[in-house]
Amino acid sequence: MSTVAAGIEAVPPRRRSPAWTAVRRNPTIAVGASILGVLVLMAVFAPLIAGDPLAMSPIDRLRPPSAEVWFGTDQYGRDVYSRTIYGARVSLTVGIVVALAATAIGLVVGLVCGYFRPVDAVVMRVMDGIMAIPSILLAIALITLTQPGLRIVMVAIVIPEVPRIVRLVRSVVLSIREQPYVESAIAGGTKGPRLLFRHILPNTMAPIIVQASYVCASAMLVEASLSFLGAGVPPEIPSWGNIISQGRSFFQIAPWSILIPGAFLTVTILAVNLLGDGLRDRLDPRLARRL
Repeated sequence: MSTVAAGIEAVPPRRRSPAWTAVRRNPTIAVGASILGVLVLMAVFAPLIAGDPLAMSPIDRLRPPSAEVWFGTDQYGRDVYSRTIYGARVSLTVGIVVALAATAIGLVVGLVCGYFRPVDAVVMRVMDGIMAIPSILLAIALITLTQPGLRIVMVAIVIPEVPRIVRLVRSVVLSIREQPYVESAIAGGTKGPRLLFRHILPNTMAPIIVQASYVCASAMLVEASLSFLGAGVPPEIPSWGNIISQGRSFFQIAPWSILIPGAFLTVTILAVNLLGDGLRDRLDPRLARRL
């Protein structure tokens, strides 16, 4: 018996990857990422899986969903399925670009305000002034003063989002500056940009990543609201807000022209929020201990 046992080699337990462990402990990350992955694939391959979103067929106007037209048609005979798929391109582009731009600008300004106190007093008063204006009204004012377009819409949404990132980064930097390892680095002669990028910046990434996901969801909702009000992207560009706005007059006889793009918008924002909540639970050490 001992001879047989000696001849058997011990098999080490299979180690699971950190990514799989994170997904298993917090399934909201997997759900949110999966939904977003499907939506991104749909947007990227829209020319292959959807027809021309601008093609009109007056004879087929206001057709209900069927095997031929999955999501029905609108008042101009345009395929709601094609317009909804192409609308994902606009919403996802706005959400991702606004999140990246607002996070980059807010991160730099927040680091400077949190580390250099004389600059903080001036810059934060400007940020407070911007935050005092409702984001929708500020975006409408900026779009009204310029020529409407997708780039202008993204710029108009970025500006109100920057102060929120700045205040978050500033508060984190002020907290990190009091940590013993930062004081030790300062005592050792580390100052200026080296201290910021080596000791402070890495510790601000976790809350910034979580906040960026919420900015992405907020940007998509604001873009849809602006398009619905007629102050967003031009009507010839299919976006979920435009589709809902153009179909509201026919809601009683063609509810699919509003409900379907509205459902896509809701699911997309829900997926982004699920991903953000999962990242928050995973990256926050206090919450991660409970999982």
